[in-house]
Amino acid sequence: MPQLSLHSPIGPLTLTEEEGKIISLDWGWGRDQTETPMLCAARNWLDRWFDEPKAAGPFPFPLEPMFGTDYQKRVWNALCAIPVGTVTTYQALAKEVGGSARSVGQAVGRNPIPILIPCHRVVSQNGLGGYSGDGGVDDKRWLLNLEGASIPSRD
Repeated sequence: MPQLSLHSPIGPLTLTEEEGKIISLDWGWGRDQTETPMLCAARNWLDRWFDEPKAAGPFPFPLEPMFGTDYQKRVWNALCAIPVGTVTTYQALAKEVGGSARSVGQAVGRNPIPILIPCHRVVSQNGLGGYSGDGGVDDKRWLLNLEGASIPSRD
């Protein structure tokens, strides 16, 4: 599977493509680097997004998380509908997709394509909640600040 890494304000990130779809975004620098047209364009889009999220527009390539339950994929799909600069709660998302706030939180934490499937836009009713990024909640706070989102005051 072709991979391409990029430098970002929150550290190195690696995109992975398979059959014309982005299947993962991981923290860290990938061992192998392959500059496919899609991965180069996706890297360029992320560079623009990190400069100005609202101006970057929607991500223009298909996202296909390969591994996940039907429920997790339903949650990940719902995450894609959360607009830039907006947050929702785990509880509100649970009302939308079914399940509990905890099951939504578990699905959000297993998102294999963070940032592009914007799991950072989901917060707890009492604060930020967790984040699976390399910098944890600090990365989540940074991403929400970048987007101009209103951040809950308690952690």
